[in-house]
Amino acid sequence: MNRTPVVFVHGAWLHALSWESWAERFASRGFLTLSPGWPGEATTARGVREFPGALGGIGLDALTDHYATIVRSFDVAPVIVGHSVGGLIAQHLVGADLGRAAVAIASAPINDVPWPAVPDRLWTPARTDDADRLSFLSPGRFHHVVANTSTTEESDRLFERYVVPAPSRLLADLGCASGARGPRTAVDVANPGRGPLLLISGQEDRLVPDSITRAVYKEYGDSTAVTHLKQFADRAHSLIVDGGWRPVADHVLDWLDQQGIRAVSNDA
Repeated sequence: MNRTPVVFVHGAWLHALSWESWAERFASRGFLTLSPGWPGEATTARGVREFPGALGGIGLDALTDHYATIVRSFDVAPVIVGHSVGGLIAQHLVGADLGRAAVAIASAPINDVPWPAVPDRLWTPARTDDADRLSFLSPGRFHHVVANTSTTEESDRLFERYVVPAPSRLLADLGCASGARGPRTAVDVANPGRGPLLLISGQEDRLVPDSITRAVYKEYGDSTAVTHLKQFADRAHSLIVDGGWRPVADHVLDWLDQQGIRAVSNDA
């Protein structure tokens, strides 16, 4: 008898602590939880903001390989839960038959799904430090783009605890500026043998709009593997960390149960 692992993969501009409530919630249900940070990531968001240089050169290839190594390290195939670019990584890994199931929350677009043509490029950071190759969000920009359904007070609290700069190289790999993407944004959407996949969107998300998640869902239209979509009304990109995180987490737990994925596994 083995506990089923759940690996949480965070996205750009958020620290690994963004999963702390989820990890506690899943652990209370009996799952073995792990929220590994990116290579070189300090233990707190403030620590990253004070000494951000270690993140500067990280791209999508390095991140994907980092989490692939972690997923492969378990004797029991884990569930992979990712947010934003973490959702893209979760899809890439489960599409490559790594992991028992995947949940992609407000995922960055895969394959040829385009970023939205919004007038002011809402996903573009407020400033870029070219020397360190890092992109920063100000508290005001974070509130406007990520936590737009939160109060200013809540948004500022979330910023202080969770927000970190994002590597410009990673943003380039995602095609945020030029539209030209790295190879790891490609996902095998036709793999009939992969594990179940749940896509989740917030319908007030300004960074990764619901339209992107729906377009990604359509990419799986010809697949015989299990693929489900859940849309949360009145929720922003901050849906994993703001005051409404628990209904999202509980939906994921219920979905895993429906797929027959229990906290205790008989797999060797």
